[in-house]
Amino acid sequence: MKPFSWSYSRLKNFETCPKRHYHYDVAKDVKEPDSEQLFEGNTLHKQAADYLSNGKELPSGRKVLKSWCDRILAGCQALNAKLLVEQKLAITSDFGACPWFGDQAWFRAIGDVVAVSGDGSVGLIVDWKTGKILEDSCQLALAAACVFAHYPSVQRVRSEFVWLAHDANTPEVFTRQGIVDMWRSVWPRIAELKRAYETQSYPAKPGRLCRKWCAVEKCPHHGE
Repeated sequence: MKPFSWSYSRLKNFETCPKRHYHYDVAKDVKEPDSEQLFEGNTLHKQAADYLSNGKELPSGRKVLKSWCDRILAGCQALNAKLLVEQKLAITSDFGACPWFGDQAWFRAIGDVVAVSGDGSVGLIVDWKTGKILEDSCQLALAAACVFAHYPSVQRVRSEFVWLAHDANTPEVFTRQGIVDMWRSVWPRIAELKRAYETQSYPAKPGRLCRKWCAVEKCPHHGE
């Protein structure tokens, strides 16, 4: 087998239902059905990236997105910050930076917006969200950990979700020293995911997704 690797979405999928996670993320023999929401999210991410990196004008219906992008641009200008979009950040099991592809990549996350101040001490990572507000400190912390790994001079990271449907954000600030506590807290969850991968044990777990939102038709709970 390939070396164990994971992402936060894989961890959440596993905790929701191990069997669903196996088919969606490991075997990849079941694909997430196309939906209007998925198409809208992908379109929005591309438009934001084009506006921030190339100055390509946003459609008139993207006023909220433009407002948040302009805030980011103004903040970067004030701090003489380097701005990057759609950054693929991978780290090793020793929490060091590594290329996205390759056997060393242990954890992967994508930063829709990543910025580092001119003096290199402060970082920002932003995740655009199009759904309802669901705060998740763990995901924010893991994103910050990737910034710490890739930018050794950064001592503090502001990690935030921007909820475009609500014109709101949920930010948290993490320090390089404090991120160690996050790893301690999430480690048992990672260990369980790794154990399932090594034993190839992915039992079905019935839940709210079974009736309408799961494409694993071979599962005994499908449609329940």
